[in-house]
Amino acid sequence: MAEKSLYNYRVEPQEVDFTLRSTFASLGSSILNTAGLDAYGKGFGVDVLNADNHSWVLSRMAVEIDRRPEQYTDYTVATWISDYGRVLSTRNFTLTDAAGREFGRAVTQWAMIDLTTRSAVDLSWVGRQHDGAVVPVPPPTEKPRKIREVTPTQCSEHRVVYSDIDFNRHVNTMRYIEMMLDMLPVEMLTSELPMRLDIHFLKESRFGQMLTVGCELRERSALFEISADGTAAVRASVEWFNAPER
Repeated sequence: MAEKSLYNYRVEPQEVDFTLRSTFASLGSSILNTAGLDAYGKGFGVDVLNADNHSWVLSRMAVEIDRRPEQYTDYTVATWISDYGRVLSTRNFTLTDAAGREFGRAVTQWAMIDLTTRSAVDLSWVGRQHDGAVVPVPPPTEKPRKIREVTPTQCSEHRVVYSDIDFNRHVNTMRYIEMMLDMLPVEMLTSELPMRLDIHFLKESRFGQMLTVGCELRERSALFEISADGTAAVRASVEWFNAPER
């Protein structure tokens, strides 16, 4: 029976903000890097898919962070695939500190695209060929929520540049998240309250496009919509919660 895979990380100086705690984006990068490493190690990474002109793309993601670890803190990311469908595969994560205490979790849903047509393809064959990679453990939290509508209270513009682009030649997930979080008051970003982010990708954004980043700011949450050429490309929400009593 397949088991969860474990990958070890350390919070490096370039991954912290002025509070000397890891940024949300750096933890998100570790999560997505883990997905790539694990798929590569199990034989269905982008290197294999690229040979058939296919690639993995992230469709939806939910991340919960209870506390941001401090600089030089060691932590472990556990990952496992809980299901394959015809359109989406669900990959899960938990983050634990050196003492084994969980401080974060994530659920991601992935699609496979044809790199020429940029359209989704049936990924059922991955489930058939790699059914041994599925771990019969449910996701560690609620699957990514859809954000239906955003009414921005403030907007900014961003032209897609070289440093925004990933190996699929579209805007990198963490760059989207940084664009959105940069719209928020610094007091929210440096809060020590637990937070959850849900993000839903609707359309690719490519090099040279002008993006409009809209933010609907609320008391302890924010909704976002990033549009390209007048069409929504990404919607997301961020919420902060009271820490649970212990």
